[in-house]
Amino acid sequence: MSWQGYVDTNLVGTGKITQASIIGLKGGVWATSPGFDVTADEQKAIIAGFDDASSLQASGIRAGGRKFFCLGVTPKTIYGKQGADGFVAVKTNQAVLVCVYNAPIVPGDANKVAEGLGDYLIGVGY
Repeated sequence: MSWQGYVDTNLVGTGKITQASIIGLKGGVWATSPGFDVTADEQKAIIAGFDDASSLQASGIRAGGRKFFCLGVTPKTIYGKQGADGFVAVKTNQAVLVCVYNAPIVPGDANKVAEGLGDYLIGVGY
C-alpha cells in the first residue's frame, strides 16, 4: 500500500481521524490529507517533542495551522486538545503519524486508530 493509502484508508477512512499526515523523521511529508499542510517548522517541533517535550508543554502543539494544548508525551505518542477536538502523533522507526480529530469523535477511538497503524508500521520495519 502507498503512504497515501495509509492516510486515506487506515486513518481518515476509518471515520475516527479527520485529517492526517505521515512525515519522515528526517523531514518531509510522505502523505497527507487534502488541505492538511503540516509546515516544516511544525514537523520539526513535533519530531523534537518526542525527545524533549518542554517546548510543546510550554507553547502547545501546532499542526496544520492549528494550535493544541499538550496533554501528554511518551517516547511513542504525543496527545493534544483544542476545545472538543484533538491531536495525536505516533512515532515509528522512520516516520511520525500526525493526526487530528474533530468532535464528536472520541479521543480514545482516534488514539486507538493512530496507535494501531503505528504499531503495524513498527512491526513491518517502518
